[in-house]
Amino acid sequence: MATNLYEQLANELGGLIASRVFAPGDRLPSIRHLAQQKRLSVSTVLQALRLMEDRGQVEARPQAGYYVRHRPRMMAVMHEATQLQEPAFVGIQNLLMRVLKANEDQQIIQLGSAWPPDELLPMKRMQKTVAAVARRDAGLLSTVSCYETNHPDFVRQITRRALDWGHVDSNEIVVTGSCSEAISLCLRAVARPGDTIAIESATYFVLLQLIESLGMKALEIPTHPKTGPSIDALELALNAGLAQAVLLIPNANNPLGCIMPEANKQRLAALVARHNIPLIEDDVYGDLCFTPQRPWPIKAYDTSGNVMLCSSFSKAVSPGARVGYVVAGRYAQEVAVLKMVSSGATSHFFQAVLADFLTGSAYENQLRKMRRALAQRIARMSDAICHAFPQQCTVSEPQGGFVLWVSLPEPVDALALHQRATAQGVAFMPGQLFSASGKYSNYLRLNCGNPWTPRVEAAIATLGGLVHREADRPSVLRSAA
Repeated sequence: MATNLYEQLANELGGLIASRVFAPGDRLPSIRHLAQQKRLSVSTVLQALRLMEDRGQVEARPQAGYYVRHRPRMMAVMHEATQLQEPAFVGIQNLLMRVLKANEDQQIIQLGSAWPPDELLPMKRMQKTVAAVARRDAGLLSTVSCYETNHPDFVRQITRRALDWGHVDSNEIVVTGSCSEAISLCLRAVARPGDTIAIESATYFVLLQLIESLGMKALEIPTHPKTGPSIDALELALNAGLAQAVLLIPNANNPLGCIMPEANKQRLAALVARHNIPLIEDDVYGDLCFTPQRPWPIKAYDTSGNVMLCSSFSKAVSPGARVGYVVAGRYAQEVAVLKMVSSGATSHFFQAVLADFLTGSAYENQLRKMRRALAQRIARMSDAICHAFPQQCTVSEPQGGFVLWVSLPEPVDALALHQRATAQGVAFMPGQLFSASGKYSNYLRLNCGNPWTPRVEAAIATLGGLVHREADRPSVLRSAA
């Protein structure tokens, strides 16, 4: 029995957390409010909250207060770094199209596609910015450059933002129509059909699509759910000449949500420099990491020009603006030529709009708002999964972004589960789409960006019920796939 007042308060609040009055991600009442409500001193309340921190029940967020901490089931560790498979041609296109078509129904709860929800995007601010730029420079609406894809104001903002982690030569920047286009241009600039691209396992299915569309092969590198790809395994592959380029998502990997440690990034930059191998870096989620400081990209450690940093503002500002970019290092000229030949210049008008948005404090305020909301939504959905899914399931601990990677009992086939789930109004992305070789058949990815509503909670309960049922009939499930 607790004898001290602070222990009594800690136990009382802990009981409320256990009974889910306060769910993971919820903010506890302020210290001042608790002190007044419980007629305790501020120091007693602080002692109670610090005890709860030690117990792992809550976490303090600077200038935000105390939040209920989520303690998910741990993901299984990766395979040994020596277990490399042979490079393989990718074949997910038809399967992906089938899944996306099934997910199109507007009546379905969309937990599949990783798009940010409208209510978290700065739509009103963007409307005002669009109007202001149109009034100030109406010529941008009618002028198309035949030779210059970059708007100088947008390039200036990219260069300024890079000062947080290093220096970027503006001549290395090529503005594109999206982050995906940037990655595609990089692949075309550094590799040819039949070449092999080293990738994480699991990795974002669009990257696999791009590799497949270009007739290239993929080499899956064993990847830890918390620290990212094994540098040892990648070094083995490069020493053996198994890959002609590397394509990674080091910050908030999709679907794992992990961030590669800075030491690994530094080692990786040195590794590709030593082998003179190009490394394409997808950093689209870098600004949406939950770490106290934005994690540096691999490009920050690049001294050889081999690292090509690709990103956009589609996840945090406006998916519809269709503006991305690549800091292409020593491949800038090749990428710029391919961009002009394949799709021409990216809209200078929307580049100017984004440059305006990035100039003041609006973007940093937007990022703080999104990070706070997404961390809470991830914690809430993760908690719901742990309550609704079988005990054998595990769930990732994302350090950024807004997706969860969930493992299911081995008899469950994610594709067959997807068919049954969409029939009951719930969409997700099956794990097979995140592997060039069809691995992760008992995994799924869920989008946590949407607001937590009774409808979403019911969808997780429905999905959990399906997983419980399918786990008990493996033979039927396998044949259905």
